[in-house]
Amino acid sequence: MGERFSDYLRRIASPVWEAQHNHPFVRGIADGSLDVERFKYWVRQDYLFLIDYARVLAMASAKAPDLPAMRRFAELARSTLEVEMDLHRAYAAEFGIPPEDLERERKAPTTQAYTDFLKCTAALGSFGELAAALLPCMWGFCEIGQRLASGPRPSDPRYAKWIDMYSSKEFAELAEWCRELVDQVGERASALEQQRMEEAFLVSSRYEYLFWEMAYRMETWPV
Repeated sequence: MGERFSDYLRRIASPVWEAQHNHPFVRGIADGSLDVERFKYWVRQDYLFLIDYARVLAMASAKAPDLPAMRRFAELARSTLEVEMDLHRAYAAEFGIPPEDLERERKAPTTQAYTDFLKCTAALGSFGELAAALLPCMWGFCEIGQRLASGPRPSDPRYAKWIDMYSSKEFAELAEWCRELVDQVGERASALEQQRMEEAFLVSSRYEYLFWEMAYRMETWPV
């Protein structure tokens, strides 16, 4: 059996993904040493990311080539808006962040750039490009969660809860579904389309790294 297309994408993006695993923000979650203010910043920016992520999932449903994919992306968009964002608000409350603070938050430069890239890919790219662009978020968080879960639990129970969430069986199943979708589209794609999917995957992978970097530095607009 040949290499899965998603495994090929993961292999060419390996330096970027390993940089994520070794980033001080991720390592700080692992050992519980991450400054809580940095994590609060991440929670607020990730809330904004999820709003646009739901929009992109809805656009993926519209672009999907068959009913099963349409239904799954529509369900994911609904779940993001009705379930995941409620959970995010509850999780933020554990860090003393009230809902009104989440609503008042403004996108940092990296959050703006990443969500703009995803929306642009959804609007102008092919379905294959969009599926490849969405994969690093789902699969990357799953991989980080599982790696961190294999080590000692952090002393801060809030960080341990974060690890449990992204190392869960349910999240792994979601990541695997997205991988299988990218595999199916990639195997049928032309060489040019595969190249475009590869580029979309790499760009999203780089933005995933930059999102950790943004949160660690608590990035702001310079002017």
